[in-house]
Amino acid sequence: MLELRPGCECCDKDLPPESQEARICTFECTFCAICADEKLKGVCPNCGGNLVQRPIRPAALLDRFPASKERVFKPEGCV
Repeated sequence: MLELRPGCECCDKDLPPESQEARICTFECTFCAICADEKLKGVCPNCGGNLVQRPIRPAALLDRFPASKERVFKPEGCV
């Protein structure tokens, strides 16, 4: 099950579970659309995989399967 991490690793922008701006790679590294598209050109800086839009978990299931609260932020920003 996806963790649904709460923020962009590059700029720390909030990405709530319902965000259509969240992009992830196969390892669930998480970025906002601006960082993913403009800075990273669709490639994860951690693994080299492609970044795709993160699916949205239906709100009715968030109580049973909550999103992660653990933020992954790299103060050095996007590489």
